[in-house]
Amino acid sequence: MNKTFTSIILFILFLAPVYSSEKIVYLDVEKIMQQSIAGKSIITQLKKKREVLISNFKKKEKEIMDKEKKLIAQKNVLSKEEFESKIIELRKDISNYQKERNKTSNDIAMSRVKASTSLINKLTPILEDYSKKNSIRIIVQKKNIVMGKKEDDITKDILELVNQKVKNIKLD
Repeated sequence: MNKTFTSIILFILFLAPVYSSEKIVYLDVEKIMQQSIAGKSIITQLKKKREVLISNFKKKEKEIMDKEKKLIAQKNVLSKEEFESKIIELRKDISNYQKERNKTSNDIAMSRVKASTSLINKLTPILEDYSKKNSIRIIVQKKNIVMGKKEDDITKDILELVNQKVKNIKLD
């Protein structure tokens, strides 16, 4: 009798739904990064920086191509040793160009990471304050959510707060 009673109580307890007063919400950080004033500023600055660098690299690439055409045109005029030395010089120029281009590409990527990190660092206190005011226990990134109610999405609210508090982030 005692075992049956205990079994029934345990069965009822396991079936009873658990309700929590703690709120769990989610946030689309990518949307904040793309649509906030500071995020748009970062994107614009990176785009301008990349365009300037691409323009410079196109000029250098054209110079190397012109140098190569000139060398090919002089092939019959130059001595074999002189031609070989100019080819070695051209290969060095091409190698330096590729190294510089890779370094610049890495620098832009690092600038993007630093700027994004800076925006995230400024977003953290905003999220902390928002969670205290609204009694939120956990804020999860939207990309880690399989399914959630629309009313648990706080992206719009946080986007407004970020736009009020963070206007611009400067790149290095």
